[in-house]
Formats: sequence, C-alpha cells, structure tokens
Amino acid sequence: MPTKEWLNLVVDAGWAVPTWSPEWHGRGWPAELAVVVRDEFARVGAPGTRQDVTNLWANTMLAFGTPELQQQFIRRLLVNDVAMCLLYSEPGAGSDLAGLQTRAERDGDEWIINGQKVWTSGGHLAEFGMLVARTNWDVPKHKGITFFWFPMRQPGVEVRPIKQITKEAHFKEVFITDARVPDTHRLGDLNDGWRVLQTALAYERSVMGEAARGPKKSDDADKGGTTGHVDLKALAQEVGRNDDPIIRQEVVKVVTMRKVNGWNQMRAKAALAQGTSSPIMSLGKLAMSGILHTDAAVQADILGAEAMLDGPDNPRADAANFLALNAYFTSIGGGTDQIQRNIIGERVLGLPKEPELDRDKAFRDVPKATVTR
Repeated sequence: MPTKEWLNLVVDAGWAVPTWSPEWHGRGWPAELAVVVRDEFARVGAPGTRQDVTNLWANTMLAFGTPELQQQFIRRLLVNDVAMCLLYSEPGAGSDLAGLQTRAERDGDEWIINGQKVWTSGGHLAEFGMLVARTNWDVPKHKGITFFWFPMRQPGVEVRPIKQITKEAHFKEVFITDARVPDTHRLGDLNDGWRVLQTALAYERSVMGEAARGPKKSDDADKGGTTGHVDLKALAQEVGRNDDPIIRQEVVKVVTMRKVNGWNQMRAKAALAQGTSSPIMSLGKLAMSGILHTDAAVQADILGAEAMLDGPDNPRADAANFLALNAYFTSIGGGTDQIQRNIIGERVLGLPKEPELDRDKAFRDVPKATVTR
C-alpha cells in the first residue's frame, strides 16, 4: 500500500495522534495506552503513529496556531502532505538564537520579512517554514521575537545549498528580501515567539534524541542518513573480532547507552504536555550525540586499519567514516551539545545560571555581529 494512502487510514482511525482529542484526529487516550499503540505498530513495522510526540510541525500548530490555520494544516501535516522547514538559525545567531536579526515589519494585515537564515534542512523543497523574526527592537532580546508560519514559495526567497564534509547538501541557507507573510499566519502572540520556539525545539530535540541521522544509506544528497544503526556485534563477528574483550566491552557500552537513552526518552515524553517544553528533552538529544560519536569510534576500533579506507569499494569503512563525520549533525542541530549542557545544568540540576550581561538591555543597544551577504 502506498505510504500516503496508509497515513490517511492511520489518521482517520485515530492512531496517528492517539492522545489528541477526536476533534483533531485522535482518540483522547492517556499516554500509557498510546505507548501500547506505538509498540504494536513497531512490532509489525507499520509507520504513522505517535505523531503526538514526534511531529513537531503538527504539535506546534495545535498548540499555537489560529483555528483557521489548524483547520487548514493539521491533517495535511499528519499525512505528510506539506513540505516544511525550520527558519531559526542565522549567521550571527546560532547558539545564541535570541540574538537573531531577521526583521519583520508590519504592513497592514501583512508582515514584510528581511534577513538571512542558515542550516535549513529541506529549504529548497519546503512549502512553508516555521520562521522566527524580530518585531520589537526596543525590548530585551528574548521578548521582541514573533513566530510565523512563513510561505516559502514566493518572490524574495532565495535558497542556496551548503556543501557538507560528508559530500551531502542536506542544509541550505535562505535569503529573504521583502517577502511577505499574513498576520493570520502568526503562531502565538505578538513578541511572544520565544515561548512558541521553546515548545517547537522540545519536539525537535525529542525526535533527534530518539532517532537521529545515523549510518550512510545512499548517495542522495538529501537522504544520506537513516535512523537505523549498524549492528556492532554482527560487525565484530564479520571481521573476526567478537572474542576481543576490549571490543566486546565497547560494544556493550554503546548498547547500554542506547538502552538508557530509550528510558530517558520515555520519561521526557511523559513530561511533555501539549504546548509546553521539557528540559528533559535535552538529556536525550545530548545522549544521542554521544551515542553516535561513540558508535563511530567503536566501528573504527572493530575495523582496525581497514577504517582508514573510504569510498564505495570499501563499504564497511565508508559507513564508519560517514558516521564519524555525520555525528556532528546531531551535535549541532537543534541546539549544540554545549547549549544542551547549559539547559540540563540550569533547568534539570538547578545549577546557577550563566551571567547574561545583555538580558535586560533593549536589543537595539546590544552589540551584534555584522552579517553581509
């Protein structure tokens, strides 16, 4: 059965978002029963369920969209009928995302957008992007941001590929010049986009913490990674190193990391109520980053000198090297490892916050990076 046809059946039956209300294609079930649904789908290899915790687009729309936008987009998002991208990071605002300088200026019932975004996955295919832009320069940086459901296919939007070390071009940079977005496409209140963003990031980190891009799958520039992972035990047996005690110990280490991260993901999703963010999501996202780097290192250890080879004639080494390079995708995307450690330290462990000298200053008066095209 074609995937789109299957997704329509899953949505109509209420299995796509079982914890949501029937009004929004759900069943109104508690999270405990939704986990049973997830496990049964996984047992037979069927896709489409638990989008109530994995579909960042639909969850953000349900939490903050207007009724009109919700009616227009939620079902389309659940059946994967609308291509989306994230328009967050900028050349001068990555880890300090609140320092963004993309400008939104009111023009009647519309907003005129000017600025530059970077590290945008799928930007060349997207129909809409979730965009954060500055709408008030006279308040502190976290308070003057607004969140928009931005139409990508319009004059003034230019998308360029960014070549990666893995030879892919998964990311794009987006230049926005006098593009427009209706005020009806605003998610959340004016100048309250930071709160919307935190919810959207929580869902993104949940996905990355559970199923980050892993081994090499194909040479397609936008499908170079998959959510699966190499069976390290089978690889060790294949090259005759399964009796090496150090290799066995390292393999068990990776398996243990994955198991513990799975438990933390269950805990994080249980704590993630609709329209909120959970700092526990940062644990899973940071853990997955460490898992991928460790996994790549263990593959190299298992292969020994073979790991120095590369290319299609050496598929095992090629896969290990791809993973070693591609692991940085998870270390950077969705908030860097360093940002996740800050969140965990401050919001999970209760440690003192780092000093922020510009937190209470009007953003107009804060020194900024100068970005040129």
